Amino acid sequence: MIVSYVLSKIRAWVRYRETVRELSQLSDRELSDVGLSRWQIPYVAKKYSHA
Repeated sequence: MIVSYVLSKIRAWVRYRETVRELSQLSDRELSDVGLSRWQIPYVAKKYSHA
């Protein structure tokens, strides 16, 4: 039970970091095309990682 909880938290953290990295590589124009600003990246990544 505890192991699965810890693993789920680790997976969420990995998804968060991957999402931040990928979105950060986009240009401001590309982010704008998908309706995001650069300052929104951490919030979007957090929402996605816990989905």
